[in-house]
Amino acid sequence: MLYATAARLSTHVHMTDYFGIYLARWRLTPDGAPIFTHSSKLLPVRWKGQAAMLKVTESVEERAGALVMVAWAGHGAARVLAHGEDALLMERAEGIASLADLARSGADDTASRIICGVVEKLHAHQHGASWCSVVSLDHWFRELDPAAVRYGGVLSLAADTARYLLATSQEAVVLHGDIHHGNILDFGPRGWLAIDPKGLMGERGFDYANLFCNSDHEMATKPGRFLRQLDVVAQAAALPRVRLLQWVLAYAGLSAAWTLGDGNKPETALSVAELAAKELREIETGRKSSS
Repeated sequence: MLYATAARLSTHVHMTDYFGIYLARWRLTPDGAPIFTHSSKLLPVRWKGQAAMLKVTESVEERAGALVMVAWAGHGAARVLAHGEDALLMERAEGIASLADLARSGADDTASRIICGVVEKLHAHQHGASWCSVVSLDHWFRELDPAAVRYGGVLSLAADTARYLLATSQEAVVLHGDIHHGNILDFGPRGWLAIDPKGLMGERGFDYANLFCNSDHEMATKPGRFLRQLDVVAQAAALPRVRLLQWVLAYAGLSAAWTLGDGNKPETALSVAELAAKELREIETGRKSSS
């Protein structure tokens, strides 16, 4: 009984401290327990009878992503209901389906095609997005070169590949920046929609690279899965196979650099980088043999 009371008091304090001003401003009713991540504080709420999610953050990155969400205006992304300063109020996903569960249950191809369809919608709706405080991919990749110098191996190849891609950038759009199975949710009648963009600007192929590091280590490294998904995504996204492979290698290297920087082991990212590098070598060897 004491524990339950303490939990309620703690939740009340959190709501007052982090959400109170916005609960009053937008006349919101709490509709669940608060959720705390490394960069944001979220609270399920009701807004005019509608299920919504209130997100409060002090992260510059998350604020930039919020402006991108506003610009997308519900096209491929959750619809923004209100925003201001540090807060974003958006429609809440209430569907029970999960793309990660779909992939693990034998429908990996279907999950990847759904994700590619959502990304296509985001990239197609660029009206108003160009004014957002987006970050260039050149800046986003800034931690890869130092990691490559320090650790070498496949990270050096990933860094070389990233420099080539950035120097030959094509089809630049406002990117989501963190496309994976957990950032595209089931919104019921509205279908599958994206949340939590980073607000980047660069070549559209970048947004498809993270799919290969998901949905988990077992899936990402499952024998035969990488090449199968390479074909699925290249076709669904209308991307050249080699260019997609290069983005996968570059992104996996960057992901590994971030993970190493946090003091953790980047097994999945390094495994995916090695798979991409191996396929690129085989393609290059095949080209030389046929010339």
